[in-house]
Amino acid sequence: MPRDAFDQWWEWAEKPPDSKLTIPAAIHEPIMRLTPDERCDRDKVNEAVRQWRGK
Repeated sequence: MPRDAFDQWWEWAEKPPDSKLTIPAAIHEPIMRLTPDERCDRDKVNEAVRQWRGK
């Protein structure tokens, strides 16, 4: 099953400090514009990334 932006974000956000895991700026940038509470909402995260990519 493909991972959506929400899954990718949280995998990156919860990575160990020594991890080399990265995410694309097209995911990081729009999610960082959300409030911390909104970042916990799968629909809001995925919509923010969709809108960012539509620019």
